[in-house]
Amino acid sequence: MKTVMVNELNDSYCGESIQMKGWVYNTRSIGKIWFLIFRDGTGLIQGVIVKNEASEETFGLESKLNQEDSIIIEGIIRKENRSIGGFEIGIKNIEVVNHVIEEYPISPKEHGTDFLMSNRHLWIRSKRQNAIMRIRHQVSKSIRDFFDSNGFVLIDSPIFTANAVEGTTSLFEVDYFERSAFLTQSGQLYQEASASAFGKSYCFGPCFRAEKSKTRRHLTEFWMVEPEIAYCDINENMAWAEKLLIYIINNVLKNKESELKTLDRDINKLKLCTSSFPRISYTECIKILNDSGNQIKWGDDFGSPEETYIAEKFDKPVIVYGFPSEIKAFYMKRDPENDKVVLGMDILAPEGYGEIVGGSERETNLDILLERIKNEKLNQSDYEWFLDLRRFGSVQHSGFGMGLERVVAWICGLSHIRETIPFARTMTRLNP
Repeated sequence: MKTVMVNELNDSYCGESIQMKGWVYNTRSIGKIWFLIFRDGTGLIQGVIVKNEASEETFGLESKLNQEDSIIIEGIIRKENRSIGGFEIGIKNIEVVNHVIEEYPISPKEHGTDFLMSNRHLWIRSKRQNAIMRIRHQVSKSIRDFFDSNGFVLIDSPIFTANAVEGTTSLFEVDYFERSAFLTQSGQLYQEASASAFGKSYCFGPCFRAEKSKTRRHLTEFWMVEPEIAYCDINENMAWAEKLLIYIINNVLKNKESELKTLDRDINKLKLCTSSFPRISYTECIKILNDSGNQIKWGDDFGSPEETYIAEKFDKPVIVYGFPSEIKAFYMKRDPENDKVVLGMDILAPEGYGEIVGGSERETNLDILLERIKNEKLNQSDYEWFLDLRRFGSVQHSGFGMGLERVVAWICGLSHIRETIPFARTMTRLNP
């Protein structure tokens, strides 16, 4: 008998006897008929067990099966538009592979967030969490497909580094054979080396920030994609970031409609984000904020309230450019026409999700970089390899970083970023 997964079902299977392997999601009985909601990791399907149509042993399992028992079912597939996924299976036989040892801790009743996060290894089996992880998978796949189809080469950046990228205050320090090393904040500096070798490169992996932040936008471990492009100015860089986000949204809308429906996501809001994004300068943003009564001054960095207020003026992501030099990283190129601002940009997502992309044109002048490294009180010897990129064949180049979890949170319409990653790492959580 053929084994079929839930997500493989189509009209050609109707009337066919098949086998399915998975777990009990729940059961309910109405006399001589009982129903089994069955899950196999790819989806859910309703099974119908009718007295005298199923084996006597199988019919008698209704009172013995528990949520998350491992089972193999056999039966006939039929079309049923009222059922989950549009099909159901008339079950003839159930083989119990494994009974749960004790009552499954996550029931249909309401549970607190801390309880669910402490049971994250089980919570990801739920329909909602399954939908989020499938959308995350689609976003990750779209990222790789986009860059792979546009001539970028995947060059993995190291996890252990000797240097900071985004300032020294959020570094995780580790013992490294009788010397100090740090978990990477970003793979960007290594991608600058890669762009000089390959023209267009990217890395896609975990990054670590030791920020003592408990906001709904922050994790201590997260995933980031970071492309770098040789012979690329800030305007082309913004265009690449815009094209990437539009590509991701289109792919999620095309391939994950049912998952978005499970999350009650307003798809029309996402559809608005499939064309070019508005662009606005930091200086214009300060004026908008001041006109609203916000006391922020030119030169201050944006916090979540400021990002949210600016983004609410638009129904799609907005690109903010021309940030003050003093609040941006040492490697960002200053505007030749105004050295008080950098040739950098952030992309703010709508609906209160804030920054999802940050990037810039990079400084290519060796002397300027040396001065900035000194001003930032960084150890120059840790950056000698990076400075070599300016000594040997330096060219105009740009890149950006896009946080996977923030993009997933926005696309899914989630209230907290901790649901976007299989096993969240925060200030207070290291298990499971």
